[in-house]
Amino acid sequence: MTRKFIAELFGTAVLVLVGCGTAVFAGEAVGTVGIALAFGLSIIAVAWVIGDISGCHLNPAVSLAMLICGKMTFTEFLVYFCGQLLGAFGGTGIIYLISHFYSLKAGAYGANSVNGSVSGAMIVEGVMTAIFVLAILGVTSNPKNTYAPIIIGFTLTMVHIFSIGLTGTSVNPARSIAPAVFAGGLYLKEMWIFIVAPFAGAAFAALLYRYFSYKDDSAEG
Repeated sequence: MTRKFIAELFGTAVLVLVGCGTAVFAGEAVGTVGIALAFGLSIIAVAWVIGDISGCHLNPAVSLAMLICGKMTFTEFLVYFCGQLLGAFGGTGIIYLISHFYSLKAGAYGANSVNGSVSGAMIVEGVMTAIFVLAILGVTSNPKNTYAPIIIGFTLTMVHIFSIGLTGTSVNPARSIAPAVFAGGLYLKEMWIFIVAPFAGAAFAALLYRYFSYKDDSAEG
């Protein structure tokens, strides 16, 4: 269990550092697509390192879906969640240090914002998380699928391209909590939205996937 904890901590730190760091330090240069690719490619890179150890969730919403689908225990979920949260703070902390030593403006550290519409943000985050989690559940259903990291990474890229301009794209409570705490103010007040919506979207995705996967033996033959 310790190896899984450390793997999730490390992987989430990389995701937040590379994804949010790109938005903070290079966002104007690379634009929406560049930021989206930074998040997606970081998933692909890390998955090859820790995929066989923890499954490379890097996201409490993904872990919740796995819990609902019976692919992990509640204790494992708590371990993963703690690792992911600490990793997110580690990644954001490195962004803070880089901005300090280079005298750069880190802004909101990649924190998410509703941009004036709480309801809109809830819909965007819930739906995008559901799409992302469904892709993960589907592609990981076959353990022999060696293309899973690539599919998951580019699905995350797709989700970011769609919603960066709307919410900054969370679909990941840990990725949202740490930058919001560092940024404070309104970002901290709005943080609950980027916890509730991704968890709700993930729960819906897990239930929908279980429905899709259900086999009625009585209907066969």
